Amino acid sequence: GHRQDPHCPGVGHLRRPAGRSGSVGRSYEEQSVPPYWPWVQAIRSYVRERDPEELRSEMGAGAADIAEVVSDVRERLPNLPPATQLEPEQARFRLFDSITAFLKAASQRQPLVLVLDDLHWADQPSLMLLQFVARELGGARLLVIGTYRDMELSRQHPLAEALGELTRERLFQRVLLRGLAQEDVGRFIEMAAGVSPPSGLVSSVYTQTEGNRLFVTEVVRLLVQEGSVGAGLKPAPTDGSDESWTVRIPEGVREVIGRRLNRLSQRCNEALTTASILGREFTLDQLTPLTEDASRDRLLDVLEEALSARVIEELPESVGRYQFTHALIQETLAEELSLTRRVRLHAQIAESLEAMYGPDADAHAAELAHHFAQAEAALGAEKLVHYSLLAGERALAAYAWEDAQVQFERGLAAKGVLSVSEDSLPDGQSADLLFGYGKARVGTAQRYEVQGAVDILGRVFDYYIESGQEAAAAAVASYPVPMGGVREGMARMIRSALLSVPADSLEAGRLQANLGFEAGRVEGDYEQAAAAFTQALSIARREGDESLEMRTLALSADVDCFHLRSEQSLISSLEAIELASRAGNIHVEILARLSAVRDLIDTGEAGLAQDQLKTLVELSERLGDGYWMGTALGMSSVVAGIQGNLQANREFGERALALSPNDPIALGGLAILEYDTGNLDHGNQHLERLLEVMAVSPPGQRAVFTFPTMVIALAAWNTGTDDRFDVAGEAARVVLTSPLAAPIYPVMARAGLGFMAAYSGDIESAREQYAFLLGQRGTMVSWTRSMDRLLGLLAHTMGELNDAMAHFDDALAFCRKAGYRPELAWSCCDYADMLQQRGGDGDMAKAVRLLDESLAISSELGMRPLIERVLSRREILK
Repeated sequence: GHRQDPHCPGVGHLRRPAGRSGSVGRSYEEQSVPPYWPWVQAIRSYVRERDPEELRSEMGAGAADIAEVVSDVRERLPNLPPATQLEPEQARFRLFDSITAFLKAASQRQPLVLVLDDLHWADQPSLMLLQFVARELGGARLLVIGTYRDMELSRQHPLAEALGELTRERLFQRVLLRGLAQEDVGRFIEMAAGVSPPSGLVSSVYTQTEGNRLFVTEVVRLLVQEGSVGAGLKPAPTDGSDESWTVRIPEGVREVIGRRLNRLSQRCNEALTTASILGREFTLDQLTPLTEDASRDRLLDVLEEALSARVIEELPESVGRYQFTHALIQETLAEELSLTRRVRLHAQIAESLEAMYGPDADAHAAELAHHFAQAEAALGAEKLVHYSLLAGERALAAYAWEDAQVQFERGLAAKGVLSVSEDSLPDGQSADLLFGYGKARVGTAQRYEVQGAVDILGRVFDYYIESGQEAAAAAVASYPVPMGGVREGMARMIRSALLSVPADSLEAGRLQANLGFEAGRVEGDYEQAAAAFTQALSIARREGDESLEMRTLALSADVDCFHLRSEQSLISSLEAIELASRAGNIHVEILARLSAVRDLIDTGEAGLAQDQLKTLVELSERLGDGYWMGTALGMSSVVAGIQGNLQANREFGERALALSPNDPIALGGLAILEYDTGNLDHGNQHLERLLEVMAVSPPGQRAVFTFPTMVIALAAWNTGTDDRFDVAGEAARVVLTSPLAAPIYPVMARAGLGFMAAYSGDIESAREQYAFLLGQRGTMVSWTRSMDRLLGLLAHTMGELNDAMAHFDDALAFCRKAGYRPELAWSCCDYADMLQQRGGDGDMAKAVRLLDESLAISSELGMRPLIERVLSRREILK
């Protein structure tokens, strides 16, 4: 639910009805708390209450993963093995999946209520975990309640984006919490004061607070505290008259809080001011050494005074731990300090906490980094850098890339490394910070924006090599970077790192698998890729490392697919699918199934491709990764389109674009669909968007440059509009002049140029494209058009009509067997054009039959441009 008012109080303690269990976790505005803090609080309170054996049963195999972020789990279950080391995106999924499975298992014993308070302050990883859990709530006896101040949100606020995602979930519901009604205000005053209040007072409080819960609460507490309302108050008159009420109600909630604080002793205010700098929560142990001239007993008396005034409250089941009853009380106290006093207090707190934590100080790195950062002007940067590095590494270990990036950036700024693109690093600590920052950037980068992270890793790699730290350099080179987009420079690092690790080690195997992908997909070097994959598989199988084996198979299948080796790619992908599904490695399974889908489309097995796609979409939705979901839906759109299910073609494509607005497959596929069906305006809109994406993309993003050429060429063939051929030609030139393009990209580019040559009757270009594309007979190009049909068109343009006839016959056989109906309809029409020109015995009769078949299909599917073309051809043949 969301709280309409910015000063509405938090949930407070959750009541636990019989037979139900509940936990509360709060987000705080300060940066001194670890990642996933609201979840840590909620899970920690549950963990502390559970019997260890019951807890072990509920957490199952995921206990080790959960213990990475909730340390209490390892205290309750001391013999847990370390968490499995996985690639970044797999590791975060494994953590989220483990937490979700635990919550669902715990809710089977008794219904579970989880409250996440103040989500407007939640860190990004916490919000991502909330979205993940929400997708898995079906069938669980689990209620998750989140609260936030809606006036804190802008369109760019992380919570706003998370709420947009949550609205897609069937079980999600928003509840707007409005202000109290006037009669409720009266009942509240009566409960707080113990007497029935005069109606004038009720009306005055209601009017000035507008029923705001926090304001009402604070005003009534102030009035009771000042003695304006109390046991001696006369009851309201019964004759209908109203006593005048002259007590001045403060105009703002901060003024209310200020007046309440003014009624506390000076010593109490001083202690609370220090506590406000510690944070929303604080402990007696933390506060004691910071309070001048006060013994522990005297401090307890001071805190009792604050407790009685309801300024602070004790946290349940935590002796000596307190929290301010509302964040605005903490803020009011902290804002009264001068900048100089605040810096000195942070310095005192930082040194005091560090001494108190002693050997365990590293475990509190985020908290200490926060205070040392605020005290940098007084204490210098040394401790700030130290704890920022530790806090960043701990955030990385919890897969909280966003939090880690903030910590490493702070440390780099303190070291004077103000730009991550500078040429030199001053020392090893700066390199360690930059390595952490690069890893965090890998975790947060969009798929098509990883080159910046790769450049950072390259800079760190070079520093480690130059300083003789070969093991550290190997760690940089082997760090997994998500596929997609430009990533040039990884292969260089991997080759160098391979020189410093044992040739047959598992570390070498992992590097070889990465090198195979980089060489094959990024550099277009198939021979080196194949050799690297062979070495990686040999090591994986000898060592019995199924994780390395399945990943190598999936990567090699992907490379084979993009090098147009569909049969070998399909063999490897199916083997990887079997291993990954058995091991529950969802990322490898998605990658392998995607290659299988492409291979099956390419070889005319659309039915089998659909089977793979169904599972692929389910896996990507469970993973919750927008990139993979968009890719799976984009390929679903392609398969629906080539089979003639144009409604599903459009629906899948639009869903894909909703997740990945710049996806060239979805944009290109929808543009071709609209041109096929005669919706030229819609087709042009998708093409314009595709060209906008191309305009801001570096040449290395070859897929973005290949699709415009194909779409523009097919648009001209379908609609007779060729005013963008110069744009298409330039896009093709970018791909064809690249020395690092896997074969699929030049084939797609030349296919687009081939359709353009056939359209314009350019015999020279037709000969060039025909010679290049002849080896691709019996396949689909761009997973949308038959290569045999294109070869027939090119041969027809060249005047080689017998060759054209053979190619068209192959196209008809391929499309009929595969069930590619739209392409079959176009092939029939183009074949009829060639036969009409040839004019041999029986050619006209065969042309009429082909046009009849084309008309039947195009009429059923609503392909208006083709219908018009076929009708015009039939009129000529009459």
